[in-house]
Amino acid sequence: MSKKVLMLAGDFTEDYETMVPFQALQAIGYQVDVVCPDKKAGDIIRTAIHDFEGEQTYSEKRGHNFALTADFDKVNTADYNGLFITGGRSPEYLRLTPRVIEIVKEFFDANKPVAAICHGPQILTAAGVLKGKKATAYPAVGPDITLAGGTYVAVDADKAVVDGNLVTSPAWPGDSAIVAEFVKLMGTEIKL
Repeated sequence: MSKKVLMLAGDFTEDYETMVPFQALQAIGYQVDVVCPDKKAGDIIRTAIHDFEGEQTYSEKRGHNFALTADFDKVNTADYNGLFITGGRSPEYLRLTPRVIEIVKEFFDANKPVAAICHGPQILTAAGVLKGKKATAYPAVGPDITLAGGTYVAVDADKAVVDGNLVTSPAWPGDSAIVAEFVKLMGTEIKL
């Protein structure tokens, strides 16, 4: 029986922070159920491509259509080995959905692996699960981590920070690092 990962995403999730982990986890053999509040399997979310082109912050362009693979309303966290929270703009509004907050708390209460990339830690701060934890994120989310009682760790964009059951990364250049650490937390060893 393959391990199952629940992935939280929504409209204008960052393209690489969704597509790359989704495909990498599938390639390892995990079943990845990608869900979004108020949507069902087969419904589409639109992604955004964030890039750094010389301005003070990232630029945003329209990405791809991504078909969800499971129904949000049917999520039972007991069925999953880990939770992956994508970045982009979707975390800022997904955290307003009470069931999203409950899902995050259920994973932390069960001490199951949780990964959050870029703006994904905004959901963690809203869930109140970062107290005493070290985490990284897109730098603009750093103050949120601190205000939530966590310790913001500034690392290069291609790195990940692990603290107990939590792994975080600042942006899509860290896809390899966050996926590698996430699967390690779920007990999967990758030999190169």
